Amino acid sequence: MYDTKRTARRSRLIGWLSLVALLFVGLAYSQAGYAAEYKKVVRIPVDQGIERGLESFLERAFATAEKQGADLVILDINTPGGEVNAADQIGALVRQAPMHVIAFIDNQAFSAGTYIALNANEIVMTPGASIGAAAPIDRAGNTADIKTISAWSEKMEAAAKLNHRNPDIARAMVEVETEFPGIKPKGTVLSLEAQHAKQVGYADRLVANEAALFQALGVSQDQVTDITPTLGEKVARIVTSPYVMSLLLVIGLVGLAIELIVPGFGIAGTIGICAFALYFFGHVIAGFASGIHIALFVIGVLMLIMEIFLPGGIVGTLGVISMVSGLVLAAYDTEQGLASLGIAALITAVVIVVLVKYLGVRGMWSKFILKTEQSKESGYVAPRDQSSLIGKEGIAITPMHPSGMIRIDGKRIDAVSVGGFIKAGTPICVIQVEGTRIVVQEQEQ
Repeated sequence: MYDTKRTARRSRLIGWLSLVALLFVGLAYSQAGYAAEYKKVVRIPVDQGIERGLESFLERAFATAEKQGADLVILDINTPGGEVNAADQIGALVRQAPMHVIAFIDNQAFSAGTYIALNANEIVMTPGASIGAAAPIDRAGNTADIKTISAWSEKMEAAAKLNHRNPDIARAMVEVETEFPGIKPKGTVLSLEAQHAKQVGYADRLVANEAALFQALGVSQDQVTDITPTLGEKVARIVTSPYVMSLLLVIGLVGLAIELIVPGFGIAGTIGICAFALYFFGHVIAGFASGIHIALFVIGVLMLIMEIFLPGGIVGTLGVISMVSGLVLAAYDTEQGLASLGIAALITAVVIVVLVKYLGVRGMWSKFILKTEQSKESGYVAPRDQSSLIGKEGIAITPMHPSGMIRIDGKRIDAVSVGGFIKAGTPICVIQVEGTRIVVQEQEQ
């Protein structure tokens, strides 16, 4: 009996020891396998605002990472959010990437940044980092309309489901006027700090810092390659911002307007040309504009210059259309391009009015304005006002068909009839005077 109990205890002890050994072996094996899983790691920054310029950079970065044979991309996200349309395109890029993608949030990934992170395979956060608050807003800073909110909420929910995250939490980050019991009250949007995000499955792991992330992944710093924006891409990100777009167009149009009003070509024209050049440079680098758009703009400018020497309005009108087409089509969004150009045109009109008021009309602009004067010295005689003849009676002294000669108050006057043929000697009455044209009709008997 005693031997039987001792044998049972020994068996249980051996079983527990075997289980612990298996756990350690499994852990060591998984760590070794995880460490060897990634051979080439690429780190890409996703910082500042989310906009079309960032989208263009990330397209190049992911293509470069694939060419380099990267099997892991770490998106170093630190953004307050940005444009919904740009975030949608970036999310698709991340989602369809052929390599494993980790969204590393060391500070914040709000709004559009949250959507990008949800499309990654993993989300890793550091203590103190935050994610969420993804309610879309319009350009005025107000909450977007219900249609936009609904569509964006669906996008966020779909992204959350990619990695089996709670879709209600994603919707709670977007829908302000919806109550989600146990998640958030009505009238707020949900944001999560790192620990809370880990608890609800919106962070797959927490690490102290980036070095700790590399250690957890089993990769060394030597395995990591950074892909950062070029100088041109940095400029493009700034230039393609809606506010900078409008500013460049204002500077460009005002510069040209000043050159038309003030004699000679000077600083204003140079600054205007530089503004337009920067506008097109940024949009070309970002991949939104091409040589066709630049050609349309240049042709429009040349046609406006031709209008000076070939007056009539047709060439100038076509030039304006060509310029506008080049500027608007070069923008990443036609609606935004039209809005920016409209603002710039309005401000330019105000500047022109002010300049004309205080400087007068000089320079090239004066060539568009008729300045020839018709004076007595040059032999010009204005037509005499004959409106006093209206209602007076006379007689046709020649047949009128319809023009002829009449006599009123003993004066011979050229006139035309309104009713067709009038025989000579017929009494007439003046019914209308238009400058030198006198219209008569036969008097009723």
